[in-house]
Amino acid sequence: MTVSDRPDRVATRRRRPWPTTVTTAGILLLVRCSSVTFTFAFSSSICAPKLQTRYAMFMQKSSWITEGRQTLLWGVPSNEEVGTETPTPKVLEEVDIPAKGTSFEITSAALRKKRQMTLAWCGREMCTTNRIREKIVGDRNHMEFDGPATGQVIYTWDHEDNSANQQSPQEVSTSSVLLLVKHHDDELIGIAAEAVRQLKDLGIQVLLHPELAAKFKHYFGVDDENMIKLFEPRPVPGFGGNHVAATDGWGMGYNLNVHDEEFESESHRHNKNDGGPDPDLICTLGGDGLLMYASTLFPGPVPPILCVAGGSLGFLTPFSKDEMVGAIQRSLGLVKDQGDDVQSSGSNPNYSFPNKSASTTQIRPSMGELEGGRPFNDQDLDSPPKVNFGAYNRICLSMRMRLDCRVINREGVVRARFNVLNEVVIDRGSSPYLANLECFCDDVHLTTVQADGVIFSTPTGSTAYSMSAGGSVVHPAVPAILVTPICPHVLSFRSMVFPDHVVLRCYVPEDARSDACVAFDGKYRRELHRGDSVQIQMSSYPVPTINRADHSDDWLSSLKRNFNFNARVRQGPL
Repeated sequence: MTVSDRPDRVATRRRRPWPTTVTTAGILLLVRCSSVTFTFAFSSSICAPKLQTRYAMFMQKSSWITEGRQTLLWGVPSNEEVGTETPTPKVLEEVDIPAKGTSFEITSAALRKKRQMTLAWCGREMCTTNRIREKIVGDRNHMEFDGPATGQVIYTWDHEDNSANQQSPQEVSTSSVLLLVKHHDDELIGIAAEAVRQLKDLGIQVLLHPELAAKFKHYFGVDDENMIKLFEPRPVPGFGGNHVAATDGWGMGYNLNVHDEEFESESHRHNKNDGGPDPDLICTLGGDGLLMYASTLFPGPVPPILCVAGGSLGFLTPFSKDEMVGAIQRSLGLVKDQGDDVQSSGSNPNYSFPNKSASTTQIRPSMGELEGGRPFNDQDLDSPPKVNFGAYNRICLSMRMRLDCRVINREGVVRARFNVLNEVVIDRGSSPYLANLECFCDDVHLTTVQADGVIFSTPTGSTAYSMSAGGSVVHPAVPAILVTPICPHVLSFRSMVFPDHVVLRCYVPEDARSDACVAFDGKYRRELHRGDSVQIQMSSYPVPTINRADHSDDWLSSLKRNFNFNARVRQGPL
């Protein structure tokens, strides 16, 4: 085989086929390019007749290419003819080559640097390259993740020293907590009244519903005009139901052509002008339903919520009644551990606190970190804790995603809008016929639902109605939207999980046998007439709930404790 005089091509001519059996370790090939001789050693495993190997040489740099099952070849440049001694081979760069039967064209473009890619995230309105975890690495456009999509969220309180700035000292407002108590539970109301007394003595302002404040004053004598304030939920423009006009006083009924930013800015202006108190923390004393009620009080931004168990199930309430006051103090950053440098640890997000014993509210060990490799049992719930709640002024949060749900009529006007924490359910209501619904994902037809209904759930709601209907159980930190059918009249419709950036739409077609009904977290039930639709997308305002340990430990502990998740008698050894 020879090399033509043209510097940009490698000529080949027909030679004798490769031997059927190769008994030596390999075959040496000599290729002469001008005054430079290159030696190639081909592995014997690629010398079979069915593994025809092509090769070419870039004269500008001593590299080679190959095609076939074996892609590893050896090449050594030499200025003289190869003598009796074979030079030490070295591995050269692998390069893709054209298909079989085509000539190799060696140009300077093959030696130039590759063009670089740029990655971006594109939403419904714009693309961005700033907040993206995918990245391009190296000159060959290798794509990698910069890190996981989600993680454990924590918050700390900044402790500023106003004495350092004597010119313009700024007064820090009193810490406040909104206390919500389960209705018609005299025992919990008594516990809450005693907690209000302690919080008032500690200098923490308490916000109460007017009805609850009246009960505290009348039955328990708890009253203080300075430390106890009344709380009334604020109406947020753009949210609510029963809209009867295209443009009402709150701007609730609006056309889809108007951008959401206008309503969000209007909402912020309205809240800014309202002189009502803003809580730094919400404490719920009740069950999971009270947490959902707290979500409805804040259609916009939600303060951190401390959930204290006082209901029957308590899947989302990791704290007990006895530790409520201490947990509120720590959640507000009012308690400092012995030996803590709160200012340094709070200001440095990369600071990692060591294991130490402190007078903090303690939590049980992680289920997967039991010593000795022994299996988990019920006694481990009462075992000594390994982590301290609020250690080094750090509080773990679960950022629970909500769904922004809008009811749209056939004219394209939004008639109702709600942020739901668990799920939005579209069903047949009182009709004897199956619900007939057309579902779309990003304006692409998803499926035709012929069932009792369909559930659009958040990861938090995956352990509620969706789980009862056969849906998957999803970690609360997973950014996803679950679609679960309710008794579909077909064998192939299964629960699906969509990413949080999609927009789902479900409407009642004109040829449906009857109307449908929709409910938001089990409330605000209303009819969907023919031509009406429900648009579901991720809400910009999550519900941050405070973890006793972290989001994984709390979630798995609730599954084991409340649902007996995967519990059975352990199989004995052989």
